[in-house]
Amino acid sequence: MKKIVVFLVLFGLTVLLSRPCAADEGKKANGQKSKASQTEEAKKGSLEAIEILTGFSWGNLVNGQENYNLIPVSVSFDFNLRELTKKIHFNPKQLLQFQIEPFLGFISSPDSNFEGGTNFWIKMGIFPDTWKCQPYAKIGVGLDYMTLHTQEQSTQFNFTEQVGLGLHYYFTKNTALTIEGRMRHLSNASIKQPNHGINSYFGLAGISYRF
Repeated sequence: MKKIVVFLVLFGLTVLLSRPCAADEGKKANGQKSKASQTEEAKKGSLEAIEILTGFSWGNLVNGQENYNLIPVSVSFDFNLRELTKKIHFNPKQLLQFQIEPFLGFISSPDSNFEGGTNFWIKMGIFPDTWKCQPYAKIGVGLDYMTLHTQEQSTQFNFTEQVGLGLHYYFTKNTALTIEGRMRHLSNASIKQPNHGINSYFGLAGISYRF
């Protein structure tokens, strides 16, 4: 009988002592899950896709006698915004991205020159991001420097305001053919006169790859 009591006491102590250990293990497991979820959330909130686009841009200078033509090449780094918008209870199923887009362009008219800068976009899809066909709209601003001197702009450093509509068509799981149209207004925000501005229209195409 004494042996049974000792056994039961030892068993009880073992169970009591093992409960904190089990709790610790649970905390570790939860910690691992938490770390995994944090890692996953970090991935969702980090770089989501890269786009490479090129095409043609055309516009008229204010004097109306010459065209302003540009052949741009851009690389866009697309960051997922939905993890941030969840905090304000906005969690769309559609694409929602912040884009940083450095670009370089060859000005073919009125004279051979160059233009370069960086655009910043907010981009939102129309259909759920699981669809193969992904139309989207975007709005953005940018910084621009051109080597061309024009009667319209007293400065070579300018700002841009832009809107765009486009389409991703995913021909593989992660790779899409992208076509896009844009309208852009370029001016120097009245830093110096004259500041008539230059309006241009863009037709672009390229490849997008999402991670």
